[in-house]
Amino acid sequence: MSLNRSEQILYDYVRRHPEERQYIQDKVQSISAGSVSAEAAASRMDAELWRYYKERSSVVPEFRDAAPSSGPRRISMKNLAEHLMRLWTDPKPGKSAPAGGDAP
Repeated sequence: MSLNRSEQILYDYVRRHPEERQYIQDKVQSISAGSVSAEAAASRMDAELWRYYKERSSVVPEFRDAAPSSGPRRISMKNLAEHLMRLWTDPKPGKSAPAGGDAP
């Protein structure tokens, strides 16, 4: 898994700040529990992480310094969203193979 620069900054920040990590972890678990699919949850979490990144960039220098000079263009946080969902949620049961091996 590869994170873009903004995702990495956010991930490192959350890892260093336990209260922020707990906030994001609660958000991940809540969104995951309420979503019908992992894809839907990742999409919602992508939007939440971007909103959080924008909010933090007004007060945290490392976020502000990483912003493009042309202003805060929307940056994908999907890889980070998927990574955090794998870390902080229980895997949802998928379709299992039928018992008895391959069908004829």
